[in-house]
Amino acid sequence: MDKKAIILLSGGLDSATTLFLAKNRGFSLNALVFDYGQKHKKEVKFAEKLAKLTKTEYTIIKVRLPWSRSSLTGSAESFPKRLSKSVPSTYVSGRNIIFLSYAASYAESIGASAIFIGAHTEDYSGYPDCRKGFLESFNRAVNLGIADKRIKFHYPLIDKNKKEIIQLGLKMEVPFEFTWSCYKGKKLPCKQCDSCRFRINAFKELGLEDPLLKK
Repeated sequence: MDKKAIILLSGGLDSATTLFLAKNRGFSLNALVFDYGQKHKKEVKFAEKLAKLTKTEYTIIKVRLPWSRSSLTGSAESFPKRLSKSVPSTYVSGRNIIFLSYAASYAESIGASAIFIGAHTEDYSGYPDCRKGFLESFNRAVNLGIADKRIKFHYPLIDKNKKEIIQLGLKMEVPFEFTWSCYKGKKLPCKQCDSCRFRINAFKELGLEDPLLKK
């Protein structure tokens, strides 16, 4: 059975958990880390740390989206501070379409039959390109547009919330201290943005402190 796979590695706790899960399932992984014009590159550095720690081959892809209106890439100084189910200002139009397209090209080129992405239920409440329906449909579209028709998308966290993802990661000994979720790239998490609050609250629900806050 072919166990070669591509994983989208962002440096966050979701992709880190997906990385460990894929490795535990016996996949030989090649990671794609995207530098897409984020205001800070800290998540890229954390992705590199995770790849090196797990001895995963990785490639950093630089993509520029000059038309992006996302607060992650644009000139806006503020980030959303309230948990919301609406599409947030941090949404980057078509980001997963772009990333998965790169992954599909890479997979076909090296003979990989699987692509892993850490999308999950709390993401697709606000990000349309994290929905299960989108991932299923885009997987079919990809296989219609390439010569190798056997590539399968894997999104093992899709029905889990942040608390469940952390629980799963703890069982696999994921080093969450080497993951970064905050929208700001300062020394410590800001504790105010949506991404920080989802993460910190999930650790609290488990009776734990986010390891990044202990530094």
